[in-house]
Amino acid sequence: MWINLFHYMAFIPLAGSSISLLCIIEKELAVNSLFSPVRVGGLELPNRLVMAPMTRSRADANGVPGGLAAEYYAQRAGVGLIVTEGTQPSDDGQGYMTTPGIYTPAHVAGWRKVTDAVHAKGGHIFIQLMHAGRMSHPDNTPHHRSGVAPSAIAPDTPMFTPKGMQDIPQPRSLAIDEVRRTVGDFRDAARHAIAAGADGVEIHGANGYLVQQFIAPSANTRTDAYGGSIENRARFAVEVAAAIAAEIGADKTAIRLSPGITMWGIDEGAEGPDLYRHLVAELDKLSLAYLHIMHQGDDHLLADLRRLWRGKLIVNRPGRPRDRIGSDVASGLADLEAYGQMILANPDFLTRLKSGAPLNEADRRTFFGGDASGYTDYPAWDAAAAV
Repeated sequence: MWINLFHYMAFIPLAGSSISLLCIIEKELAVNSLFSPVRVGGLELPNRLVMAPMTRSRADANGVPGGLAAEYYAQRAGVGLIVTEGTQPSDDGQGYMTTPGIYTPAHVAGWRKVTDAVHAKGGHIFIQLMHAGRMSHPDNTPHHRSGVAPSAIAPDTPMFTPKGMQDIPQPRSLAIDEVRRTVGDFRDAARHAIAAGADGVEIHGANGYLVQQFIAPSANTRTDAYGGSIENRARFAVEVAAAIAAEIGADKTAIRLSPGITMWGIDEGAEGPDLYRHLVAELDKLSLAYLHIMHQGDDHLLADLRRLWRGKLIVNRPGRPRDRIGSDVASGLADLEAYGQMILANPDFLTRLKSGAPLNEADRRTFFGGDASGYTDYPAWDAAAAV
């Protein structure tokens, strides 16, 4: 690190350039802070970069990870931790076309190929458990039923299906015994994930899916133990985390949250910040491997959550410019930083950061579905060719 800094100092005159020099030093320190090791749960990670979960819609029709999935994830094993695409814990948990599952022996066998490939490259991988809840269309699911949710409230948004874009129908409200059964589905899926060789699981409690649907009063009008008060609306998330931690160990259990998100009819209301303060304080009691926050811009709330959470914190800021990479770790706000599209398009993301090499641009046309194009064919940096 210091060699690089002295290099900069040798070629930038100090007169009139002190601010620029300080900015360069600050950026250098921020990026280098990501390359230090860190313990997360029971894992010793070689760096503090995380591949954020990203839906790729390339699984087989039965929910088994597609044939290229092992190559795709193994290509990106240089980051400290990979979090997989959202993976449904049950038939009812599926919302989109060709997303993977982790609740049958075939799913376990498919994911074992992925985890083995990642581990062979020295990487670490958590499978993200995602129940889509009301974000589902019957044409996309194996049972061809409408989605389930805390309350029978449609998200008022269309969804891509085999027949093109269609409005999402009204979901069916879960009976209280079904809520508890769904908690069990998460627990069983976590057990299957560990059997498939995953280092742990991340609960998807963000982006408007089932866990966040329980949190948001716009999607949850229940009057039982899972609705109404802050404590009740947080209950499902806490019960899922506690059940998984009891099944596979707290050091292999994590959760992702997105406070303040407003997509797909999600509105957490004026109580939203207080609900997350309560929820994170309750989750902290479980000593989970990490908390993963998709940050939406409420810096005061993020600082509060950092104080309430005594474990490892991952912060994901979608759209963060390259010159800010590493700043949350450098400041002590986060223990690790997660990136999505940058790692999707740059399998050698770590190498490019270290060398200052340019980044490939992600091709949005190939994000969902398809073949190797935009999946396993992004080129690595060729330093020799760039000279």
